[in-house]
Order: sequence, then C-alpha cells, then structure tokens
Amino acid sequence: MAVPNYTYLKLKMPGPNDIITVESMYEHAYDCDVECIEYAEAIVEAETLIANLDQLGSEVPDAKRCVETFEPMEAVKLIPIDPIVPNVRGLKISATLNNK
Repeated sequence: MAVPNYTYLKLKMPGPNDIITVESMYEHAYDCDVECIEYAEAIVEAETLIANLDQLGSEVPDAKRCVETFEPMEAVKLIPIDPIVPNVRGLKISATLNNK
C-alpha cells in the first residue's frame, strides 16, 4: 500500500491516524547509488578473480617433473669457457642464436 515517488524522494503509506511520509535528501540518495554501483563492480571483479583462480588451478604442473632439473625447450649447443682446455666447463646456449 506504499506509494514511492522517485522524483521527490518520498514514500507515502497509510498509517493508523494519517498518511506517513518518509523523505530523503538528494545527497543521501546519490551516496546510496554510488555505494550500490561500487558494490556491484566489486562483485563482478570478485567473480572474475574466482574464474581466473579456477583456470589457474586446472593448470597444475606435472608432479613427475622435479623442480631442480632443467629441461631446455629447444636445441642447445655447448660453448667452452676456456677454449684452450675443451670439455672441462662450458655454457649451454640456444642452437638457434646467430654468431653475434
């Protein structure tokens, strides 16, 4: 039985003795509107984060691979550190790099 008037920010309803009028201020209505928008944006962002976490959870690395082992993704070549004494120590670099 309540009648809201959004233009004047009033709510009127019948009371036991007379009509009850509930009034508000524009600043309060604006603050409530901003708060609702921020809350809705926070919900959307939280849902996006949850979806991203679910996607990351599905990309679990292989448990058989040891963290301490290094497996190159492409072909490598061994460059000796001391060219006078070969096969002692060397660096492994990508085989696709040019000589520069």
